[in-house]
Order: sequence, then structure tokens, then C-alpha cells
Amino acid sequence: MMQYECRILLVDDETELLQMVGKLLVKEGYKHVDRAADCGEALRQTQENEYELVLLDVMLPDGDGFTLFEQIRRIKGSRLPVIFLSARDEDHARLRGLGLGADDYITKPFLPEELLLRVKAVLKRTYNLEDETGSDRIGKALVDWGAGTICVDGEDYMLTAKEFMLLKKLCENRGRILSMNVLCDTLWPDGSYGYENSLMVHIRHLREKLEDNPSRPEHLLTVRGLGYKLK
Repeated sequence: MMQYECRILLVDDETELLQMVGKLLVKEGYKHVDRAADCGEALRQTQENEYELVLLDVMLPDGDGFTLFEQIRRIKGSRLPVIFLSARDEDHARLRGLGLGADDYITKPFLPEELLLRVKAVLKRTYNLEDETGSDRIGKALVDWGAGTICVDGEDYMLTAKEFMLLKKLCENRGRILSMNVLCDTLWPDGSYGYENSLMVHIRHLREKLEDNPSRPEHLLTVRGLGYKLK
């Protein structure tokens, strides 16, 4: 079971497969699994939400997954991993999918164990979260990097992948001011322009897990006009 929270978008027009894969991922420990049955809904959800992984069918009722993949990459950049799902096993389809920059390609029908192993491998390769060890103390909060959790007064709070990356960067530069540009580049290395508001949302969520009073933080501080600093 994964030890950190990931939000996954599952895009497929087969209702039974949507339900089966969704339940499989939730049972494995992925708590946030959104579903879309066509390109339009998938594009809307991608624009509105932050995802750590997209599972994408090639054939959709209002378009094809390859075109949707390119649209998603234009919006989110190449840092967002995508795994294609398809009933087509022709070499040209597989090569086209991987040639666009997709992270993996799974042919239907597939074994549940195969899907879970592929998902886990792509997440590990992209975010390198499971290889982290050790801990850091931030006030009353204990950050367990191996588990991807923040423990405060005996209660564990799971870190999302973006929160993990952000907090790790701040801890590695503890006591130093990091500009918004530096932090945005950490989370969105393929192009961080325009992500300042998203960064502030992640900062707020971290404060809610770290601070006694998130509106008056004592540890994760805003340095007006310069950026953020972790004490």
C-alpha cells in the first residue's frame, strides 16, 4: 500500500472498467480517485484539480486519448505522469503512445496486479517518494519522510505528492528564504509560470498540518515580497 496520498484521474468510457479500476485503486490505498468517461469531462477535471497520475483510455466517445494527452500536457506540463489503457495492441498504437511522452502503456484486458505494479512503478519513478528515509522535527510536528506523514500530538496527517516535494525543499533549505519562483520550479519544473496561486494553496494546506494556528504561522513563514522560510 502506498504511504502517501495521490490524486488519480481515471479516464475511460467503459462503465464497468471505471468502477472496477476505481475500487481496485481505493482498496490499494489511493484515497482520491476521480473518474471521467469522455475527453470533455477529463479536460475539465484536469483544469480544475491537481493530479499525481492520469490513467487514460485511447478510444473515447468524443475524441482520442492521444489528442487529450497532448492537451493535458500543454496544461500541466510533462511532469504529470500518464499511463495509457487500450484494447489495441498494435505496435504503432503502442509506439505512438510512448512516443508522445507517456510513462507507460497497458493493453486490455490486464490483470489487477499488473495495473497496480505499473501505477506504483510510475509514481515511484516520477516522484521518488518511497526512497526517502529519516525524519524532521518542525515545532510539535514530526515529519516521517519514509511514510510521507506529519505526526502532531499522536495524530498522523498524510502528505500529498506536491506537499511532500514542497516541504522537502523547505526542510533542505531550513532558515533560508526561498522565492516563489524557486518553489514553483520545484513543483512544476517543466514550466511554473502562472502557478503562484496553486503554490499558495499548497502552502496553506501544509500550514494546516504543521501549525497550531495556520492563520498565524510560527514555522512556515511568509517573508513579504521575497518568498517563504521554514524556521
